[in-house]
Amino acid sequence: MDDRLADAFAQLYGRPAAGVWSAPGRINLIGEHTDYNRGLCLPIALPQQAWLAAARRDDDRVRLTSLDLGKTVEMALADVGPGSPHGWAAYQAGVLWAMREAGLTVGGLDAVLKSDVPVGSGLSSSAAIEGCIAVAADALFNLGLASTDAGRARLAALCQRAENYIVGAPTGGLDQTASLRATPGNALLIDFDKLDAAGLPYAQPVPFDPAVDGLTLLVINTLAPHANVDGQYAARRAACEAAAAKLGVASLREIDLDGLDAALAKLDDDTEVRAVRHIVTENARVLLAVTAAKTRDWQTFGQLMTAAQASQRDDYRISCPQSDVTCEVAVANGALGARQTGGGFGGCVIALVPNGKVDTVTDAVNKAYDAKGWPRPDVFTA
Repeated sequence: MDDRLADAFAQLYGRPAAGVWSAPGRINLIGEHTDYNRGLCLPIALPQQAWLAAARRDDDRVRLTSLDLGKTVEMALADVGPGSPHGWAAYQAGVLWAMREAGLTVGGLDAVLKSDVPVGSGLSSSAAIEGCIAVAADALFNLGLASTDAGRARLAALCQRAENYIVGAPTGGLDQTASLRATPGNALLIDFDKLDAAGLPYAQPVPFDPAVDGLTLLVINTLAPHANVDGQYAARRAACEAAAAKLGVASLREIDLDGLDAALAKLDDDTEVRAVRHIVTENARVLLAVTAAKTRDWQTFGQLMTAAQASQRDDYRISCPQSDVTCEVAVANGALGARQTGGGFGGCVIALVPNGKVDTVTDAVNKAYDAKGWPRPDVFTA
């Protein structure tokens, strides 16, 4: 990929790229919509990545080309702001804006982007394209942040700020943190209530390698489109914030399982009741999943995934028919557990499947989709 992307850069811009940088998509194993509630989550990075060939410019202009879309966008860095530019370029130009807003010395650049993280799948293609320009700018302008976990944590926060303010998606930081801070062979336990001296979330690697025990993490892209900027994500966040205000807590993280019933009794809005129940029980499931991963208790891990899906479906109501059917069919045909991953309302399902059952699960899901008249899903392993 490096050579091909560097060649494309040279053909487009008539000069060599200074280098090629990349950042991965992610799967959230468990802990959905907890990040903006100062909660817990457990993602892993994916082999699928976004790559960026780039070089500095001597002026303040930014030229961004997407090879996947066949489009080039050019702007002055000073003109980047909320709502400008639009679309895919906002995720990249927004990162440069956030860096400059934070006082970092960042100037113009030329860049060419290529990604194999499926768009709209809930695997955080957006964080991947934010992350690759963050590490590219870090190198090109000698910022020195990407060489340490603390520096990468700061870059992740800047990527989140870009998505919140320039793109207009009220995401909570899980995706960017996973993309920039996850390590091979590990999941990443992120605690958004436990902050370091710089106010950045605590993250700890957790061993996660089910392949050692003959299991596959199967990713099933339902092809039901997922987006964080269509209002549904914001509505769920607003319900959580409204409930926290009524309960007199700074965030729903202050409520644990022991206090859940008492908290729910104080709420009279059904949407807020269900939101609180999902967030509180989901945080508890994350801690149990960490223990299960560390002890390689995959049966329990799978059961927690399935319980998380039920909570997403019935309480938080972020599932969709394709995800529901996929999870049910996967478990019925041998998966230890299955759940929709990502922001919701579509995207990908992950299933923890014994190696000998992968074909059985895949075939059963395909047949279920055929019966519903849905396009067959894309299936791959993580």
